[in-house]
Amino acid sequence: MERENQTEADNFVLLGFTDDPDLQSLLFGLLLAMYLVTVLGNLLIILAVISDSHLHTPMYFFLSNLSLADIGFTSTTIPKALRNIQTHSKGITFAGCISQIYFFVLFGCQDNLLLTVMAYDRFVAICHPLHYMAIMNLRLCLLMALGSWLVSVLGSLPETLTILRLSFCTNVKIPHFFCDLPEVLKLACSDTLVNNIVVYTVTIILAVFPLSGILLSYSQIFSSILRISSAEGKYKAFSTCGSHLLVVFLFYGTGLGVYLSSAATPSSRMSLMASVLYTMLTPMLNPFIYSLRNRDIKVVLGRVLRKMVPLN
Repeated sequence: MERENQTEADNFVLLGFTDDPDLQSLLFGLLLAMYLVTVLGNLLIILAVISDSHLHTPMYFFLSNLSLADIGFTSTTIPKALRNIQTHSKGITFAGCISQIYFFVLFGCQDNLLLTVMAYDRFVAICHPLHYMAIMNLRLCLLMALGSWLVSVLGSLPETLTILRLSFCTNVKIPHFFCDLPEVLKLACSDTLVNNIVVYTVTIILAVFPLSGILLSYSQIFSSILRISSAEGKYKAFSTCGSHLLVVFLFYGTGLGVYLSSAATPSSRMSLMASVLYTMLTPMLNPFIYSLRNRDIKVVLGRVLRKMVPLN
């Protein structure tokens, strides 16, 4: 196949889910509905935290940051997929592909770091309740939030910039609905050893290490919960971190499984479906997981919705 320098390649091709016209119409409606629910649900969480002073606590502050990251995470991939289905076009420019990879990695890293920060917040709340407000003060919360955004912005650069050194063959067909980095690397004509080393290094630093921090925090949390004598006390303590733990399992279980095995396994429908889980389903479910299990959020969300849609 003819080789082209990456700056000269006009388009990549996103193969998407299916070529069946009937299924594409159904898929467009499904993706649009999921995207709108994701954006509106996470926006409501952010508005609820901003509008009510009772929610001006570290846990809800980090939750609003997670909602913002989830909006960015889905907005990186879904609008382009919707446009391609609507226009019956599968093309994406090289610049568009690079931008999509950068922001996808950025918001993915941000989710990793925020989930870790939220785990630490729960650790302090359950294991050191008397010192919670002194430890989780405003300054520390701001530093952790700003630090996670800064690390995400900088941490997503190596994986993206190293793509610029690659050459790609003509008719680059990506078996995905977005420019997934491992799939793009598989289609390069030049050697990708450096890229793979960078990908796995960044994954270990910004995904495996944060996950280790989450597991360490929860090992201490469960140890403290087991020492509580009453069943009611155990349930109350566990309920404060149950939502976060569910989101962690859903996000890491699908995301890390796909990325750590991507270099060793060929593209498959299972990989595509797993990608759907952590790119669309997890951000969409987060507002429901946190709000349905949290009375404070439900009360404030009801108040916000009544202001937005006044009833007679």
